[in-house]
Amino acid sequence: MQNLSLFEPEIPPFRAALSAAVRAAAADNVFFGTSSWKYEGWLGQIYSPERYVVRGRLSQKKFEQFCLSEYAEVFPIVCGDFSFYQFPTRQYWERLFASAPPPLRFAFKVPEEITVRVWPGHPRYGNRAGQGNPTFLNAAVFQNMFLDLLKPYRDRIAVLIFEFGALVRFSLEELLESLDLFLRALPADWRYAIEIRNPEFLTPQYLACLREHRVAHVFNAWTRMPELLVQSGIRDAWTTDFTVTRALLRFGRPYEQAVEKFQPYQSVQEPNESAREGLRHIVQKSREARKAAYIFVNNRLEGNAPGTIAAVLGVDA
Repeated sequence: MQNLSLFEPEIPPFRAALSAAVRAAAADNVFFGTSSWKYEGWLGQIYSPERYVVRGRLSQKKFEQFCLSEYAEVFPIVCGDFSFYQFPTRQYWERLFASAPPPLRFAFKVPEEITVRVWPGHPRYGNRAGQGNPTFLNAAVFQNMFLDLLKPYRDRIAVLIFEFGALVRFSLEELLESLDLFLRALPADWRYAIEIRNPEFLTPQYLACLREHRVAHVFNAWTRMPELLVQSGIRDAWTTDFTVTRALLRFGRPYEQAVEKFQPYQSVQEPNESAREGLRHIVQKSREARKAAYIFVNNRLEGNAPGTIAAVLGVDA
């Protein structure tokens, strides 16, 4: 449907080799994917430009509408970061799942309406900026506005991720009390994972709470969190029978700086050997423990997520 040519586009050698390595890892229950997928910088690398040409020019609309299907020819899983910013409608979910072949599995970030305690003082939050969030860890809202709409696609969803931004003036004890009540109220037939960004919260008490509820700790490479090798080296951080990793940023680097440095994300610009070593360690530990591993790499880590994954899996760029 996407192709305007009578001939199939030629698959670049890099993409073919990456796809083979990713599929081999998936056969071993290690699933590599990326954070989001609509990156024109991947044209000629993951995406075939000729599939999205209309009247001799690249159509951004066509690209955004159909590129997920081509993404699924390379990767077995993808993380939808978009859902962090709103509760998608039923119609949106229908279009999204119709746009990709059924073998592609998804992870979704739970909307910030559930995970933000106090709204940041950013202009996009309008009058809510600086105010408390009344739906913070509200199980009924999460169920009604998010989980119920995803039920028809349950088999295509690998994990739901609760991302908690850096919490201020909120103790670990308060978080654990709220989390315990919230997790007890959730249906048990979904996989859940929690990503924290307060390094001081990475304690035995926090990990014990996750283990009790069979929830995964997200090994996350982020500005102020311990590096992946450190987190994954904590024995108790493997809290359930699957793992989730999000390789987002180099330690110490703000998000905005990474965007400015790396976009449009056409190639790896700054290899991060520490993060790569951490990712390989997580792969090895997951295989040894026979745990399913869901690993998502972001362009902002090194400049090009497919290139980072290729390097971790030993594929030549």
